[in-house]
Amino acid sequence: MAWAPSLPNHWSSAGLRWLARRYAGGTPDRNREDFWENGTIPWLNSGSVNQGLIQEPSAFITDEAFANSSTRWVPAGALLMALAGQGKTKGMTAQLAFDATCNQSMAAIVPGHELASRYLLWWLSANYQNIRNMSGGDNRDGLNLELLGDILCPLPPIREQTTIAAFLDRETAKIDALMEEQQRLIELLKVKRQAVVSHAVTKGLDPTMPMKHSGVEWLGEVPAHWEINRLDRLMSFSSGKAHEPFLADDGEHIYISARFVSTHGQSLKFCTENLAPAKRGDVVMVMSDLPNGRALARAYQIADDASYAVNQRVCRLKGFRGSARYFYYQLNRNPGLRRYDDGVNQTHLSNSAYCKLPLCAPPEPEQSQIAEYLDEQTGRIDALEVAAAAAISVLQERRVALISAAVSGKIDVRNASAKQAKAA
Repeated sequence: MAWAPSLPNHWSSAGLRWLARRYAGGTPDRNREDFWENGTIPWLNSGSVNQGLIQEPSAFITDEAFANSSTRWVPAGALLMALAGQGKTKGMTAQLAFDATCNQSMAAIVPGHELASRYLLWWLSANYQNIRNMSGGDNRDGLNLELLGDILCPLPPIREQTTIAAFLDRETAKIDALMEEQQRLIELLKVKRQAVVSHAVTKGLDPTMPMKHSGVEWLGEVPAHWEINRLDRLMSFSSGKAHEPFLADDGEHIYISARFVSTHGQSLKFCTENLAPAKRGDVVMVMSDLPNGRALARAYQIADDASYAVNQRVCRLKGFRGSARYFYYQLNRNPGLRRYDDGVNQTHLSNSAYCKLPLCAPPEPEQSQIAEYLDEQTGRIDALEVAAAAAISVLQERRVALISAAVSGKIDVRNASAKQAKAA
């Protein structure tokens, strides 16, 4: 077998066309409201495969819609594979937990008596990229029922198939739980980081300092000796320029876009002209981020002497009255700018919104102390976050390797399952 060159001697193999029924569904006429209102028949679109175990329908259709479309019933326990779809959807497989119908971009796979549905799910999942490659890899070409029929499947004895499936259900659940723990840790670290930064830049480092009300509702109290001033009185503000005609792989200037800022300089593009230069120490912030505004008001401080060109969706800040590093910490996703963002529709902030932003301005020596403190504290938090992300990556690799080894017989899970059952 191409996808599993060596199998245990007591296993066989066969094409999916001989082992399972394969058929696609259909979509009732979207212009017929009576097909979609008050329906009772569960119907699924391609995105349903992201559930892994499909437990919720995408919509309900009426009996008339079913009778007047090519959609078909798929029994509970069968598998559904996305034949097309955006991003990673194509080639993904899930198991159906209830009887349902589906659209024409999904293939129902109903295994026969020689093939356990759950084992087949793990085999297809292990070969996700191989399946995508059958129709041109990550290109827009779709899969079809004929291609699916060409998929070769290992055939352990049916009892061993169920043992393998149960082993993988159990072991991947353990790995998934560990990954979830690490992901929760990452989220907690992000919250802690933001809290540490926010407190330091607005309250200072000395809890015994007398406080005063800032006069700004969302800012609250600040140390009594701090100044509150507009952004454009504490630094120089200017917006970037359009560099798109000059984008080129061999450009000598690093192109600062919203993506560059939101990825902390990891997403690199280059341009041949520089209409809005920025240099070491400058802070750049996202002013406009289509289509969703997720990077809006994020900031990045330039830390080297390369040539940077700021695009029209980003502003550049320089000439700070004090520590640029302190103001970077205060500016990044500043609450005074985020209040303009409803999280869905807001994708642009005006020049005046930035220039009028009220900022805390401690004495310059105190700004430097706060910046040094935050460099140390955020460095520690970031290191923990990197370690957690690395742990997730290792667990993901282990998960993939475990599935591949089990479904192809590289590891014999029968004894492990027997010991588990005995222990239980």
